[in-house]
Amino acid sequence: MKSLRLWQVVRLSRRLWVRSSLIAVLGIVAAGAAALLGPVIPQELADRLGENAVMPVLDVLASSMLAVTTFSLSIMVTTHRQASSQVTPRSHRLLLEDTTTQTVLATFIGAFIFALVSIILFRAGAYTGAAPFVLFAFTVLVVALVVVAILRWIDHLSRLGSMDETIAQATLRARETLTAARTAPSLLATPLPDGETPPDGAEAVPAPRGGYVQLVDMAALSEQAERAGAEIWINAVPGSFLVTGRALAHVHPPGALDAARIATAFEIEAVRSFEQDARFALIVLSEIASRALSPGINDPGTAIDILGRLERLLAECPAAGDEIRYPRLHAPALRADDLVEDAFAAIARDGAPMREVALRLMHALNTLRQGDDPALARAAAAMTRRALTHAEAALVIDEDKAALRRLAGL
Repeated sequence: MKSLRLWQVVRLSRRLWVRSSLIAVLGIVAAGAAALLGPVIPQELADRLGENAVMPVLDVLASSMLAVTTFSLSIMVTTHRQASSQVTPRSHRLLLEDTTTQTVLATFIGAFIFALVSIILFRAGAYTGAAPFVLFAFTVLVVALVVVAILRWIDHLSRLGSMDETIAQATLRARETLTAARTAPSLLATPLPDGETPPDGAEAVPAPRGGYVQLVDMAALSEQAERAGAEIWINAVPGSFLVTGRALAHVHPPGALDAARIATAFEIEAVRSFEQDARFALIVLSEIASRALSPGINDPGTAIDILGRLERLLAECPAAGDEIRYPRLHAPALRADDLVEDAFAAIARDGAPMREVALRLMHALNTLRQGDDPALARAAAAMTRRALTHAEAALVIDEDKAALRRLAGL
């Protein structure tokens, strides 16, 4: 599993200001490169492509990119609000991590800052001799980046915030997270059987604050346990909700490790995330279907589409792995019952009055019941009985009920 520091770097790279700064710093790089490259640049090039050639381009970039950025940001905010109201509020977090939108906006903002910094350095006398030619070369590069970004933005705007695009992004993130979670169902620690508790006398590690566990740095915990010759029983896996003071983990023997240091390996925030929380990824897709089935929207087609995606996600996910990389750590494994519950329970309830949705749900559950994974098959069989109970209580026509019973094989 990736370490917490690496995840922090990954998350930082998704910030808009980071990408913008990388382009904006070209203005300062150009000033430094000019001092190094100035002596090797032919004088006739420096005379031809000097201040008179580069300043008008910088003026255009500085004046136009600010307007383009403001306009693009307003479009982004509008589409995010639309997706939150029509799809699910949780989709907003997915859209915020859309790399295409971030790259395009970062290019626009970075080009504006680059032009502004370059103009300031020009007026301050930082570009002398052959330096304007070097700046001109950097400016051409920035203009090329802006042109490519505009073309990508035009293509991306046709899909940004739409139902299909948002569902596709949610499905992609769910597949990535589910694949990782199934490969390491107990986070590469020794799996804890259901109901097993830490040994008597184990020291509890209290949560420093309340919220959802987003990430557990298993490598750091294992390193601490190895050095101290201790064992750690993890209570709070990604997706767990905690209040301040609730036990994150237990350490045995007591006093072998610093509880405060162990707590730093758990990243706790106010909301859930997709990185290690496969159940949350499935819940987001299920929420989209439930919202589509609400009386105000009444869109069973979207719910049927989501059922197909959930069916494929669970049927095509890899078999549960059994690798134990951190033998001194003990953690509960991701259960197939929980995955099926998160994926289908709400749809079974909300789609029960609609024959077409109930039939599609039975088809999806039958696929899992006939699959190669015994745990998923048992969970799907239990969900089949539950969905049939919902449908029989909600459907009016006996013929529809009989069709569902035949499909369910019960």
